Amino acid sequence: MSKRAILLILGLAGFVAMADNWVVSPTLPAISASLHVDPVQAGVVITAYMIPFGLFQLVFGPLADRFGKRQVIGVAMLLFTVATGLCATAFSLTNLAIYRALTGAFAASVMPVSLALIGDIFPIAERQSAIGTFMGISFLGQGLSMAIGGSIAYFYSWRGVFAVYSLLAVVSTVLLFTAGRQIPSARNPHSEILAPYGRLLGRATSLFTYLVVLFEGILIVGSFSYLGAFISKTYHYSFLIIGLIMTGFGVAAVVAGRLSGRLAAARGRRFTFLAGLLSAAVADILVFSAGTQLGALLVAVILLGLGFMFAHSTFLTIATEFAAKARGTAMSLVAFCFMGGGGVGTAFGGRLIKAAGFPSFYRTYGLALLALALVAAVAVQTKGTPAPAPTPARAPASAPKPAKQP
Repeated sequence: MSKRAILLILGLAGFVAMADNWVVSPTLPAISASLHVDPVQAGVVITAYMIPFGLFQLVFGPLADRFGKRQVIGVAMLLFTVATGLCATAFSLTNLAIYRALTGAFAASVMPVSLALIGDIFPIAERQSAIGTFMGISFLGQGLSMAIGGSIAYFYSWRGVFAVYSLLAVVSTVLLFTAGRQIPSARNPHSEILAPYGRLLGRATSLFTYLVVLFEGILIVGSFSYLGAFISKTYHYSFLIIGLIMTGFGVAAVVAGRLSGRLAAARGRRFTFLAGLLSAAVADILVFSAGTQLGALLVAVILLGLGFMFAHSTFLTIATEFAAKARGTAMSLVAFCFMGGGGVGTAFGGRLIKAAGFPSFYRTYGLALLALALVAAVAVQTKGTPAPAPTPARAPASAPKPAKQP
């Protein structure tokens, strides 16, 4: 199977997972109105998804290393499809939060295991471009989910959003179990479960990167999570218009995904992730200082999407070099830090908004992103680092051979 076909199949799974992942943000006002709760209180639905999404990545990474990356994604997508359909049947905030937690748990396999597969198949010279393409396709789903989700919520109901994404998940699952069977996916029945995590966290180079990604998730995902509620409160737009505005984030992420590899090759990884973190910081400060002006708001949404992808695709590429023999585990840890951080950032942000309002929230997160950029510039090592040595007692299986060029 060609590398391009592999990226498309994995990208479709990422497209569906990310579309479902981020759709709650633009539909949060509709959910809160339907279930008769405050929009900030309804933010628990986002947290309920993101925390299991992060936690279960720690499970799926070792499972993928042991039983095969493609096999794990296929089974998880099947269960994800069922859980997404259940969300459409929820008639209380508690039920919806439970179903979203299940969805997040099964969706946890898609991003880290796909990225680990890309790390196995693509040599380092091609890897950031491949990761950027995969992430771009995935976040195209997120971007379109803003408009699609907002449109369905406006013309029909937020329940229809989950029904539509459940059907899209069926298509992705069928492809994984048919054409996707040709994707190279080695199994290592002797792979360790917990020891690789200890080795990854025991090395300063990888530990600092994971910590930076944790705070990246807290601040960038936290900032994005309440944009829909901010627009609704400030402009009183319909759910459709809110979704269309927030589509700018996804479109910007797609563009940045295509450009990140070239930018890193031309200017270096450090420049690329710093450009991303600083763009996200400027976006938050714009919302704080000029968010009541539509033009400034649109610029902020685009800058947040660009900043997210430039920074995150670079951190992901760096993480693929931490443990070539246990890449599923390494990518699970980085995904856990990012999405777990996103859950924490959303939960803390909701409390901050309730106590001090949206301007204080975006000012605080914007200044924190500036500080994170300074820390990352010093702490993150951008050159490839040797993988932590495995314990002598176990001999890990050899990595799968790269697929032939198309």
